[in-house]
Amino acid sequence: MADDKINPIKEKLEGAVDQAKGHVKDAAGGLTGDSSLQAEGKVDQLAGMAREEFADLYEEGEGLIEKGTTFIRDKPLLSLGIAWFAGTLFGWCLMPRRRKA
Repeated sequence: MADDKINPIKEKLEGAVDQAKGHVKDAAGGLTGDSSLQAEGKVDQLAGMAREEFADLYEEGEGLIEKGTTFIRDKPLLSLGIAWFAGTLFGWCLMPRRRKA
């Protein structure tokens, strides 16, 4: 189960490597006039940026989950009340209403 976790630092590093590789391909394609190599470089750059952004979002998500877990552990009754209220409100919004004829 621990193997399923993502290492954000590793993802950011690999994203930076992809971006650097993309810059090199883009420049080489521009110098040689090879538009396919240039396009491949731009794709690598975008993939690297996406990988870095994903790592940032993953870190933020882990922080939010930890905050939620701590809140539930510290205030279980309040958490239960919030869950009950949200469930009731959700059910009320989805429940079909009878129309009086």
